[in-house]
Amino acid sequence: MGAGTAADAAIAPGASRSAGAGAALAPWFEPVAADYLAVRGDAEQGRWDRAIERLNRIAAERSLRNANGRRVVFAAPDAAAGAPYELHVWQSGEVPTRRCEKGAWHDLFNALAWLAFPRAKGQLNRVQAAAIERDGVGPRRGGLRDAATLFDESGAIVLTRNAGIAAALRERRWHELFVAARARFAADARVLVFGHALLDKLRAPYKAACAHALVIDGEANDVDAALAARLGANTLGAGAFTPLPVLGVPGWWRANEDATFYDDAAVFRAARKMGQQAEDEWTS
Repeated sequence: MGAGTAADAAIAPGASRSAGAGAALAPWFEPVAADYLAVRGDAEQGRWDRAIERLNRIAAERSLRNANGRRVVFAAPDAAAGAPYELHVWQSGEVPTRRCEKGAWHDLFNALAWLAFPRAKGQLNRVQAAAIERDGVGPRRGGLRDAATLFDESGAIVLTRNAGIAAALRERRWHELFVAARARFAADARVLVFGHALLDKLRAPYKAACAHALVIDGEANDVDAALAARLGANTLGAGAFTPLPVLGVPGWWRANEDATFYDDAAVFRAARKMGQQAEDEWTS
């Protein structure tokens, strides 16, 4: 079965619609939906300055600050001239945000993620900046910064209190999770996309698109705060995340209503066996 088309995303079961917005958004845009709808028209018309100015007004209205207490501003990229990106954001609050077609969508979703998850984004920035201050930039980021970057770019949150769902996800028992217990997953779990690079890719969704997920208590009163608490220097690492092909989430993609959708072993990979040589995680 094919992965479907971009048009399928707009009419996928569970697609969200913001009141009065006049256009449905696919469910993976849920965390950023309201602010995305406020600027999507300008972005699609290439009016990047206007879109970013609007996001800066929203940030100011919410008194958005980073974890260093600096006011967050989505600034022109040259604001960080010569400085390490994460350290510049930490020290100044200025988030370099491109306003030309190349990279502009990526940076727009980064800004939207700051608005949706300010504590978690601030915590990731804190971790990155502290590592740079301690170790310098160097030719490689190192394990901690790699993990922080991976989640920042392609992270997702699975909200659930169901231990069976969490275990099946970690062990990649895809048919159990999304076919045999499909109704249970729909009732007991909620998936929120965090990573801005993944959100950008999902403007044109494809079957292999994969998140790196963290399971969070489904009863958390403040998801952003609960996530930020999981993103410390002592908890981040290569094994902290579980790969999650997002178009497999029930209700997110029309094609996955057919159970054979999950037979694609190139996308829905089995867990590694004990002693098996480490494989590359999905980065699609």
